[in-house]
Amino acid sequence: MAKAPVLTPQADDFPRWYQDLITKAELADNGPVRGTMVIRPYGYGLWERMQAEMDARIKETGTQNAYFPLLIPQSYLTREADHVEGFAPELAVVTHGGGKELEEPAVVRPTSEMIINDYFSKWVQSYRDLPLLINQWANVVRWELRPRLFLRTTEFLWQEGHTAHATYEEARDFAAHIHRRVYEDFMVNVLAMDVVPGRKTVKERFAGAINTLTLEGMMGDGKALQMATSHELGQNFAKAFNTQYLSKDGRQELVWQTSWGSTTRMIGALVMMHGDDNGLRVPPRLAQTQAVVLAIKGDEAVLAKVREIGDRLKAAGIRVQVDDRTDTPFGRRAVDWELKGVPVRIEIGPRDLENGTAMLARRIPGGKEPVSLDALVPLLPKVLEEDQALLLRQSRERRESRTSEVATIDEAVEVAGAGGWARIPWAVLGEEGEAKLADHAATVRCLVAEDGSVPDADDAPGNVAVVARAY
Repeated sequence: MAKAPVLTPQADDFPRWYQDLITKAELADNGPVRGTMVIRPYGYGLWERMQAEMDARIKETGTQNAYFPLLIPQSYLTREADHVEGFAPELAVVTHGGGKELEEPAVVRPTSEMIINDYFSKWVQSYRDLPLLINQWANVVRWELRPRLFLRTTEFLWQEGHTAHATYEEARDFAAHIHRRVYEDFMVNVLAMDVVPGRKTVKERFAGAINTLTLEGMMGDGKALQMATSHELGQNFAKAFNTQYLSKDGRQELVWQTSWGSTTRMIGALVMMHGDDNGLRVPPRLAQTQAVVLAIKGDEAVLAKVREIGDRLKAAGIRVQVDDRTDTPFGRRAVDWELKGVPVRIEIGPRDLENGTAMLARRIPGGKEPVSLDALVPLLPKVLEEDQALLLRQSRERRESRTSEVATIDEAVEVAGAGGWARIPWAVLGEEGEAKLADHAATVRCLVAEDGSVPDADDAPGNVAVVARAY
């Protein structure tokens, strides 16, 4: 009788495969309130690595971290009409506290533009106070009707950046810098994800923004996932909160602003873009454990060698874990590490020790080969970089092979319905065509220029719409 697979195969049921993997790789569990999640240590370790990489890039822009309250007076949300309209269906509202009804209800933050702008208006007085560059790592709550772990949850973790500038050009350029030099650089060079940078249509734009820049990734089933966004807010919030500064010319001017964010959704993207029927495949530059050294049996000489190899790899700068739990069967441990997607397993038993070798199992390309114990330390950095590059290449090849140039709305709908991406001239699609896509569960993920760059305007000549079904 054939042994049942550990995971539902992707080809049989991609959503079930995703849920199986989240559970069996010990990334997260559903929380007690519908739509919430408990992030388990292995999943949170991935988020911590993402935080560290992102935080370093954010701070290189001159942005500083701060923290703002979870609860926002409900009246704040009425100050910017488009913003409140966009978020109204998702709000969680606190009406009672301390055993009695509150004088004014408080909203659990769905995003922090409102409260942060209230303080910006106090902190900005002169051109000398600009640019003001603030980021916070926090949780937010958006009441989700169709929750899915990491992808859409009522509460999720994120970073949100908020900035104020003296001119439109400075704000525009800063939003673009975050988009390309922080987000895209991180996703391509750490997450090994081929993403498409583009501009959102007016319909898909962030509530209250004058422009939204996005990064869209193709998942293993061909659907799109919005990975991170950077918004030009213009002066909409500055007007609502009267955020002014005294210019060098002695005039009172409104500031120009940006906001930008990325979330724990990136963990879901990691699963769906790189995972296979055996589990996760974690890019080596991201992995909190790049290599695990496994003792096959509880032989004292084996255990000593496993620990020695672990120490040598750690001294060489490799993030390593020693698995000497020989009271647990080796096969079970190997499967668990494979599910978790650790890039490299180094397996050592008594016979390997006699031969002066270890079995090197590479999770990303697959396969095993014996390697001299003395060669392990110099070999591993090269192996890890090769596997990092392979994941990015596979990601790019998937997107390119499943993207089609089309000339009509019907063709775009057909491609998206078959699990691909369609590129159609925006002049052909337009806002009317965009509305028709919704009838077929497809959307314009972004607008790109003919050469693949980000357009300067919604209606720039030659704009191309990228159409897909999305999470």
